[in-house]
Amino acid sequence: MSENKNMTQRNPTAAMVAIGDEILSGRTRDANMHYLANWLTARGVNLIEVRVVPDVEDVIVAAVNDVRATADYVFTSGGIGPTHDDITALAIGKAFEAHTDVRYDALAILKEWYDARGEEITPARRRMARVPEGASLIANAVSGAPGFRIGNVFVMAGVPKIFQAMLEAVDDQIERGPSRISFTVRGNARESEIAEALAALQASHPDISIGSYPGKTGQGRNVAIVLRGYVREDVHAVALKVHEIMQQKEMRPELIEGMPVTDED
Repeated sequence: MSENKNMTQRNPTAAMVAIGDEILSGRTRDANMHYLANWLTARGVNLIEVRVVPDVEDVIVAAVNDVRATADYVFTSGGIGPTHDDITALAIGKAFEAHTDVRYDALAILKEWYDARGEEITPARRRMARVPEGASLIANAVSGAPGFRIGNVFVMAGVPKIFQAMLEAVDDQIERGPSRISFTVRGNARESEIAEALAALQASHPDISIGSYPGKTGQGRNVAIVLRGYVREDVHAVALKVHEIMQQKEMRPELIEGMPVTDED
């Protein structure tokens, strides 16, 4: 990632509101949260909360108003398509007390997109040009229909490819913070066998985040201890202490720089 002039000495915060009955029913597995978490982490932004809400206007309004009051940035996903249950634009407008209607600039983008493909703007497609008053548009290089930003809220599509493209479109609007350094120590152990030692380490190193994640492999149970902080030397020093503790207990530890992501941990 190239250096960005929007760098701050603190870590900005973000929240996500995933919108859709299909997520809550289990019909759709949400992939956007995981992608957003990694995208924000790479920019030194801390994702502090994620909510999943149904396609109910008042619920969306309440959730967005709650999180936008506590986080620097809010990202919503879903509900800005052409169907009757795509009500996110109206809900966001209500949250900001802004009138929402089809906007000429959003409609022009849609018309250009569909004209290039020999298709017409149907009444359903016009719905995708509804934008609250005062919002700025977010480009959609995948399917044309724009998202929008109003205040600190970025309103994006739920389809993962489109969501990701919209994130890239707003990349220069995100203030960066210092990046966290991570080390992971894996070993053949149960969490309970090293819990007391980890608690003592955390107490003596409050600036280092120490997380314990159990798992299981063909060789039996294992645990991954993830250490995160902002000074590489400090994080590495604590990781070496964890490695030493596990080695003394014959847990066959492995020290890895970074934070490997698995479905198991």
